[in-house]
Amino acid sequence: MRNLNSIYHLAIQASIDASHIIKEVYYSKINVVIKEDGSPVTQADLMSSKIISDHLSETGIPIMGEEREKSDFETRKKWESHWCVDPLDGTKMFILKNDEFAVNIAHVKDGSAIFGLIADPIKHRIIIGVKNKGVFTFDFEDANNPEKWNKISPNKNKNQPVIVACSRGFGEQRKGQKVFGYDEVLTKEYGEFCYLKMGSALKFFELAEGRADVYVRLGPTMEWDIAAGQIIIEELGGSIESIKDGKRLIYNKESLFNPPFIVKTKAVLGE
Repeated sequence: MRNLNSIYHLAIQASIDASHIIKEVYYSKINVVIKEDGSPVTQADLMSSKIISDHLSETGIPIMGEEREKSDFETRKKWESHWCVDPLDGTKMFILKNDEFAVNIAHVKDGSAIFGLIADPIKHRIIIGVKNKGVFTFDFEDANNPEKWNKISPNKNKNQPVIVACSRGFGEQRKGQKVFGYDEVLTKEYGEFCYLKMGSALKFFELAEGRADVYVRLGPTMEWDIAAGQIIIEELGGSIESIKDGKRLIYNKESLFNPPFIVKTKAVLGE
């Protein structure tokens, strides 16, 4: 890909450097600390966050990330743009050692991601979406050789049955009650379907490359979990909308939580 903004090459390198240290920790002893909100954090989360911050700080663009101190909304709403970073998306999967974790970096402007990348530390792969330029995948070793990047075309053929990506915990029994299901809605919309359960933003590789058609998320997520995936899906003709009101997801809100959402690829949206 020619003429990619230099700050995005910097973000790509940041994700690769972070992925290397994440993988190093992954194959050693993982130390887990429970944060005040009840979520786990490991030394890999913190080391990755520092590496990415060190790289992105060179751009002069504000950084918002899961493991960084959050600026208040009065400060954030004045930002022209910012980086939205999850240095280790899928920490629970990382701890379980099931290979389903990622690095997410998005560049957000006026409430929308205009660039997003998701890096897979285990498979050494990256997928990026760039506003009005498309979606590309490549191996870490080809990061500095855009001629070897693979441009993904929008997939127009949905799977039969439709494949619905979801989190590993989707539909679990909790305290004797089943989590609110979405089966009836999906059946009405798509007929026969099956679930693909997977942790982290790696699901966006499946959606972008045609191995999944829809992604449903009913549980809580934060902006840095989804921003990178949204520009990737939208550049491929898909959509990410709130289940509550059908509106497109936006970023740098006063509350950094996302509403429950549904991702639809071009294959299920049709022409």
